[in-house]
Amino acid sequence: MNCAFTVGHQKNVSRSVERYGLPGSREKTMTTPKDAAATSGTTVCSCAVPLTFGSLFAGIGGIDLGFERAGLQCKWQVEIDAYAQKVLAKHWPNVRRHDDVRTWPQPDTEYVDIIAGGFPCQDVSQAGKRVGIDGERSGLWSEFHRIICEIRPRFVVVENVAGLLVRGIDRVLGDLACIGYDAEWSVLSSCRMGAAHMRQRVFIVAYPASKRSGQLRRIERERESEASRRVRWKEDQSGVSRELDGVSNRLDRCKGLGNAVDPRVAEWVGRRIVEAARRVN
Repeated sequence: MNCAFTVGHQKNVSRSVERYGLPGSREKTMTTPKDAAATSGTTVCSCAVPLTFGSLFAGIGGIDLGFERAGLQCKWQVEIDAYAQKVLAKHWPNVRRHDDVRTWPQPDTEYVDIIAGGFPCQDVSQAGKRVGIDGERSGLWSEFHRIICEIRPRFVVVENVAGLLVRGIDRVLGDLACIGYDAEWSVLSSCRMGAAHMRQRVFIVAYPASKRSGQLRRIERERESEASRRVRWKEDQSGVSRELDGVSNRLDRCKGLGNAVDPRVAEWVGRRIVEAARRVN
């Protein structure tokens, strides 16, 4: 299994709208940590002022937790599920929250460097009806796209199930290109980060094409032997018990965990963004 961040690269023909005057880019190739799991849980801030992010479709905060471990600062979260809102309120009591992406941003919404989120997967998932990205729930990508247009962040991170590769990634990349963003994407697996489960997810990282093209260029692919993967699976126990961790509302909890992004994967992506931003600052 490899941990290449970029298996696809979209070269966009439109120029970015230079609203925030980002510094010029310098092309360099980033390297993958030898052991991503070893750095999990350790906060590293590579910038004098941490990059900020806003979380769309935040769920129970998997992306948010991973990004914070990478040294990023959460400014706001948008999530409609009542149970997930309680989890977010417990762990991010001082972060602004909103309940509906369709009415975000507000006039006083704070600008952020990164907008991240995983829009609903039900219509693009292999396990669903497979109606595609124009379905009732996955169609909320259009709201994600609208928010990007209004805020114009330095980076955009889009997460979804692997089914997006055949049921909508062309739409996502096309919409990003039309507003001046180049993009790179890959399928990342939790087991590559040390978890005892696969949880393969597509991560798309986008950035203004005229400013940052090539900043997240192809990362050299790493391969692990089948034996080393088996050892890692045996050594890692998730530590999340359905009976003993004190979390109530068991059905809501299982739903939240099932929909969540693995924080270890989000942390890895966050660290790559911090490294890219540091190169142009």
